[in-house]
Parts: sequence; structure tokens; C-alpha cells
Amino acid sequence: MKYYSLNKQSPKVSFSEATLLGQAPDKGLYFPETIPQVDKDLIEHIEHISNEEIAFRIIKPYIGNEIPDAELQRIVNETVNFPIPLVPINETISSLELFHGPTLAFKDVGARFMSRCLGYFISQGRPAASGLNRNSSNTLKKVTVLVATSGDTGGAVANGFYNVEGVEVVILYPGGKVSSVQEKQLTTLGNNIHALEVNGTFDDCQQLVKQAFADEALNKQLFLTSANSINVARWLPQQFYYFFAYKQWKEKGQLPVISVPSGNFGNICAGILAHISGLPVQHFIAACNANDVVPQFMQTQNYHPKAAVATISNAMDVGNPSNFIRILELFQHQFPQLKEKLSAYSITDDETKATMKRVFDEYGYILDPHGAVGYLALEHYLQQYPQQKGMILETAHPVKFYDVVEPVLNKKIELPEAVKQIISLQKKSTLLKNHFDELKSFLSGL
Repeated sequence: MKYYSLNKQSPKVSFSEATLLGQAPDKGLYFPETIPQVDKDLIEHIEHISNEEIAFRIIKPYIGNEIPDAELQRIVNETVNFPIPLVPINETISSLELFHGPTLAFKDVGARFMSRCLGYFISQGRPAASGLNRNSSNTLKKVTVLVATSGDTGGAVANGFYNVEGVEVVILYPGGKVSSVQEKQLTTLGNNIHALEVNGTFDDCQQLVKQAFADEALNKQLFLTSANSINVARWLPQQFYYFFAYKQWKEKGQLPVISVPSGNFGNICAGILAHISGLPVQHFIAACNANDVVPQFMQTQNYHPKAAVATISNAMDVGNPSNFIRILELFQHQFPQLKEKLSAYSITDDETKATMKRVFDEYGYILDPHGAVGYLALEHYLQQYPQQKGMILETAHPVKFYDVVEPVLNKKIELPEAVKQIISLQKKSTLLKNHFDELKSFLSGL
């Protein structure tokens, strides 16, 4: 499998090269040259196939022979070694709970997979991206993973890459705009994990990261790669849990509508990729908060990035979602085909809180703010198509947003063991002004 840049100005690369580079030299996102079609036998017998085997069979065509099968199976097994249950909320809506991993968020899947792939490539002394490497060394010995987070990515990447030999991780997050639990998850590990608290928004953090990748002098000094969902090794494995959801979907004759809380759009993009590969899905919903660039695009066909607005569903506070270009590519930039498969809704904070309260009162189910956005967006869609049924992706454990959830529900949320272990730990972060020179100085000192 080869990967091309969506900017079409860079050479095609292998999976390992795309993983190591993160972004193409022309600043485009990598995209698979062909979309593999899933074996129909897997779909027909999916209820009798283990999650580990499903994941292996889904990801293998994207990697080819670059990772030996036994090693790839180990990586996959460690990636999906926690429950991902589909839990009914009521007769028409179920919740795919993606928060049972080590950092209680869906990004554990992509971060664990990518960290293990990167660790393997480094351990093999993999030649650095066939001459595309911006480091003068021919053999890869050390990588600096640079990532911006609006909340959950930081903790998942920190956990996934913690103490991986040959990897330094630098996480930029917007000060005061992530939850207290999220902040603890990305700032308390230390060692090879470096947290930078930026005086700005997530979009500011993402812009600083892009500037770092574009800086020639810095890239001659360091080998930089990204662990955001722009990286194919973070993005592609997110297909796994859509297949796990279908495996648990009881009414195979009535395909599910899937509502995905959407910020940078990597998650829903992976789901659509899975569908185009052969996964049966009725329709996708991009559930957005007040950051409504994509809902507006779906109405007007005009894409206008905006400054991000802070909301209680902070992991979705993105004003210029990087992965939406991949969704357009999946539909060959044909808007009618996109419109047929994707709807998008914008949900306010007040609506989010009201949904959390109503669902808890009526069904006893606790939604986190992101899941609540997904739930209400799905309800809006089902009002138009009452004969259909669907699921939301519950992307984070409610405890990660206890300061929002508890006052709304008037209920104390029990701390999972993973949170109990970090809540009293000392925060270790470096304050960073929203200036690239400061980031460059920090990176140069690693």
C-alpha cells in the first residue's frame, strides 16, 4: 500500500514513511492510494470472530509486509485489549462505549496502535523515510512526537508513548480549556512526556505544531512526527471499533445510523472509510458543538474556518478540522454523494446540559458532554426518519468532565481506578506563550 499527499505535490510513500513523517513535505495529509475491500466472509460471520482477528484483518492491507504478521498481531492485541461494549440506552438508541481503555477515551485505540508501530520501526533501525527525512542521519534512532490536544488526545498519546525507547513526546494544550482530569492525564507522567500549556486555543496549538513542521532549520535538527489524527497510524485503526459495533448490532437487517461527536473529524472519517471498505452502515451524523464549520458547509457548500469557541464539550472545540479534507477525498469531492451519507448538526451547551439531565432522568444513563451532543444530534435525525435506529459513540468517560456532569445531574460520579491513581499527582507542565519562537526554543533544547 502506498500513500499520497492530498496536496499532490509530494512523492508517494509507504505506511512506515507516512507514519514517521506524519505530514507530507508539501504539508498535505497522507491518504491510501487504494481503499481495500473487506472480505464479505468477515461481515457475514463477524459475530463469531474475535475482536483481535477483526482488527488484524482490517488493518493488514494498509500495512502490507512492513510489519511481520506476528508482530502486527501483537500490536493489534495490545491495542484492543479492553472492552468496547454496545450498550442500549432505549429502544432506538444505543451507546458504543469507547472509554474503557487506560485513559478513558476513544483515542486510546489510535494512540496505542501508533505508539507500538513507531516503537517497532525505531527498534528495527528503520531507514528514515527513504531520503524524505529532514534529519541528516540515515538510520532512525530518535523521534520527537509533537501533538496538539483539545483534551483527550494528550492523555492517550502520553499513556501510549510513555517510556517508549527512542521517542520524546511534546504535547501542546490550551491552558484553562481542558478538564482537570484531562490535564492530569497529560501532565503527570514526566520522563519522555513533555506538556506545554499554551496561552491560547486548540487552534493556536495546532498552528504552532504546523509551524514546527514547516521550519526547515528545526527539522534538520530533530526528526519530528505527529500523533494527531492527521497521522495515518492514529487515524486508520479507529476503524476497528466501528466493526466491533456492527458485530454487537442485533438487527443486522436494519442498518445503524451512527452519530459521532466530531471535532477534528478523524474519528468519523475512519468510520466512513470503514463503510466505504464494506462495513454496513445506514448513515453517519457529524455531531458538533457550537463550532459549526462543517454543519454550515453541509448547508451551504461553503467551507469557512472560524476561530474556535470554548464549550463544555471541549475536545470538539476545533474551528478548522484537519480531517474533513479526507472525508471530501473519500467522496471524490462530490457533494451529492457526501450529502447522501452524512448529516451534521450543531448543538449548544444549554442543549447539551438538558440532554444529559433528560437521558439520566429517563433512562439512568450518564452521558459525558460529547456523548450528549451525539445523542441529541441522533435524536434530531431520527425525528426525520422515525423508522430507523442508531448508536452514538460515547467517546469519553463522564468522570473526565465531572465538573460539568455532576452539577447537571446533581450526582457524584464514582472515580474509576485509573483516575484515582493520578488525581493527587503533581502537575508537570511548561507555560508557553502563543509564539512559535518559544516552541522552537523548547524543542531545540530536547
